[in-house]
Amino acid sequence: MKLTKQKIIELLENSDNQDALFHRADLIRKKNVGDSVFLRGLIEFSNVCRNGCLYCGIRCGNMQIKRYRLTPEEIISLARSAVNLGFKTIVLQSGEDVGYSCADLCHIIEEIKKMDVAITLSIGEREYEEYAAFKNCGADRYLMRIETTDKKLYHQLHPKRSWQHRYECLMMIKELGYELGSGIMVGLPNQSLESIADDLLFLKKIGIDMAGIGPFIPHPNTPLKNCVGGTLDLSLRAMSVIRLLMPDINIPATTAMETLEKNGRMRALKAGANVVMPNVTDSLHKSYYELYPNKACLNHGADFCHACLELQIKSIGRMIGIGYGSHIKNRIKE
Repeated sequence: MKLTKQKIIELLENSDNQDALFHRADLIRKKNVGDSVFLRGLIEFSNVCRNGCLYCGIRCGNMQIKRYRLTPEEIISLARSAVNLGFKTIVLQSGEDVGYSCADLCHIIEEIKKMDVAITLSIGEREYEEYAAFKNCGADRYLMRIETTDKKLYHQLHPKRSWQHRYECLMMIKELGYELGSGIMVGLPNQSLESIADDLLFLKKIGIDMAGIGPFIPHPNTPLKNCVGGTLDLSLRAMSVIRLLMPDINIPATTAMETLEKNGRMRALKAGANVVMPNVTDSLHKSYYELYPNKACLNHGADFCHACLELQIKSIGRMIGIGYGSHIKNRIKE
């Protein structure tokens, strides 16, 4: 849909008419990607991170956190348990942990790929050769949020990191033929509605296949602990706008939304989203992967989460998707 930057700002700003925006996004979702909600099994396999992002609970400067790294065997075992529950996509997520070699990660990808699933990686900035190796071993998708396209704000929030390099990594991933997922954080300190509008137009411009939109939630052990967090409503409005801009992409109803408000994910599914990513990490390590505090469903096992989500999704007239849940342009190949 052709939306000007000014119109996007108006949609983001207008909370009084947000229900109409949500309804419109939901209709566009239904028309373009259908009523299926695709579940992705999320494995948070390491909370070690080399970066010091000011908002993140697993930042390298947080000395209060208990660090962990799952072994390849533990990761593969968690994936097998998720597949047995019916998941057709496994998402491997970690901090930017260079403790796993390219060979280690390739082994994990190859073993999980034998289980007849799609594999999504969310492990941050790597070298081109590594991205290529992961793709050759069977990885299908890659998620890496740009977080913000305001370069000044980006560099304030990400010490010693480069916005340009992150952008170049996204382009490498796209060039290699991955389905590309990116996204933004809503409600960051000093972030304007104009900036969010720029972010959404950027995501459309680079042609992502999946958009992750989530609220900023302050973590008590970070430099931004006393900042005001983002709101669920503004996050939902931003998510609905990206559905208007990119009608056929995959959009997750994020756990951060559920953390801000009970049934936040269901609200997101009724405002344009079509994917949910339940956490299938074991309960102990799941509690250590604390990007933000009070994460929803922290004490629930993978089987409980799967069953609970199925009931919730049916309650809003939707169904669990069958298949890998690729971008609609690739589903015919499934």
